[in-house]
Amino acid sequence: MTIIVRDNIISSLGFTTEENYRNVKQGNCGLQFFEACLDFPEPFMASEIDAARLDEAFAKVSVEYADVIEKSSIEDEYKTEFIERRRGIKYTKLEKACIVSVAEALRGTNIDPTDSEVCFILSTTKGNVFLLDENETDGYPQEQLYLSHSAYLIAGFFGSENAPFVVSNACISGASALIAAQRELKARRCKYAIVIGADMLSKFIITGFQSFKALSQTVCKPFDANRAGLNIGEAVATIILTEHNAYDCHDGDIELTAGAMHNDANHISGPSRTGEGSYLALRQILACIDTEEIAFVCAHGTATPYNDEMESIALTRAGLKDAPVYSLKGYFGHTLGAAGVLESVISIQALKEGTILKTYGCDTPGVTYPLDVVMENRDTTKRRCIKILSGFGGCNAALLFTKLHNV
Repeated sequence: MTIIVRDNIISSLGFTTEENYRNVKQGNCGLQFFEACLDFPEPFMASEIDAARLDEAFAKVSVEYADVIEKSSIEDEYKTEFIERRRGIKYTKLEKACIVSVAEALRGTNIDPTDSEVCFILSTTKGNVFLLDENETDGYPQEQLYLSHSAYLIAGFFGSENAPFVVSNACISGASALIAAQRELKARRCKYAIVIGADMLSKFIITGFQSFKALSQTVCKPFDANRAGLNIGEAVATIILTEHNAYDCHDGDIELTAGAMHNDANHISGPSRTGEGSYLALRQILACIDTEEIAFVCAHGTATPYNDEMESIALTRAGLKDAPVYSLKGYFGHTLGAAGVLESVISIQALKEGTILKTYGCDTPGVTYPLDVVMENRDTTKRRCIKILSGFGGCNAALLFTKLHNV
């Protein structure tokens, strides 16, 4: 059984899972209006991590982990190399946020990140893409543009000598990374998998979405009849997983029960008009359970006309038209490679507490295949939930989580 050990979120709504979840439950939106910055062609709504707070947190973690490596099981001849290597690195905002998030997730556990049985997996769509702009390089080496380089810097900070994985699969990257982690654990290639989802705002990303008129200048309205586009957000989220036998689990533990990915290859940016890939992923994870067991579905819910319509079709085809559905995009925006991890963490917290969260921004549900879009927080006693995502190129993913009971 693949069990969630610990997690963390860093976003505009907070620097811990608890802070983020509390803000979401209270209906607090982390989006803000950007009117004139970075020479963007038009204003936009987005969420942004507090840079000053992040720098302060990173400074504390740097001190903390200098001592951890000194006390670790790494051979003495390598300890100095690790510490000196870290001191000479100029970390980007994305890398700092990943490191702080992992450190917070590790807090309170007995996991040694230097252990050879600990695997790091980084999920990101664009990484340090801002470094493509020659005016933004600011002393960063060219190789820091590569996703693999960031992954090595993050894992290396914690003294890991294992080669980290990188998953970059459009907007399903976070779900893909969790599925990859589950496969590694079940194959006994690691004891713990640390999955990090991360993406930051950049001129490249914002102007890309602006170029095909996908951004809304107001807070997005998932599944609403008047939805007019998405918002972009920056965030980092971490989930630590391990593989347990049933007798090692405890009442209330959260299991990643199943995960599936399907590509319908519909279009480079447009989702399938029949929801084919999402439907196939849902059908796969639902193969051995009854749809009546599902407490809620956390949808991708980007608030674009095509995505929300497609998801309504896929959910209906999968027999989930009566399941409560919500989207978190009105709180955080679309956090790209972080979305699958971040939104899984929030959903896990909701499942633990027995809460179904409302869809911020949706006032008048309006999709062709009607769904039970959650307008106000509800209670639930059911023990399973689903997270779905879809992305460019026709990729789709679905995750099934279960709250264990009387194990």
